[in-house]
Amino acid sequence: MFVDDDFGGWFPVDGRRGVSPARLVSVSVSQYAENLTDRQAARAVACRIDWKYALGMELTEPGFDHSVLSEFRDRLAEGDRADRLLAVMVDRLAEAGLVRARRRQRTDSTHVLAAVRRLSRVELVAETMRAAPEALAKLDEV
Repeated sequence: MFVDDDFGGWFPVDGRRGVSPARLVSVSVSQYAENLTDRQAARAVACRIDWKYALGMELTEPGFDHSVLSEFRDRLAEGDRADRLLAVMVDRLAEAGLVRARRRQRTDSTHVLAAVRRLSRVELVAETMRAAPEALAKLDEV
């Protein structure tokens, strides 16, 4: 979803080669999605095959130290970088057809609450269907 050219100028060009900014963004998104700490995310990069596959890494790549993630977030907080990252994400999601670009999106709570209420009703029905046979079995025993 991301390429290093999207983040040009975020990293110095001299010195030791660091971790790819596109990879750090992808790790940060996955870290948020799975509610992981920096240490857990760095360990997932080093050990989990699904993360390595999603990040386009070789299985033998060792990963990186967890402190790299907090340093990346510090760089992300500078200037308008967070807004630029969000713009890149929205553009890519629009290209994939997952969101409509430059159009109004619904964010009001009415639709969210209705979806939660609908889900709660479905869960209530499912729980009732599960509990009913148990209750009938207990009555049959008496």
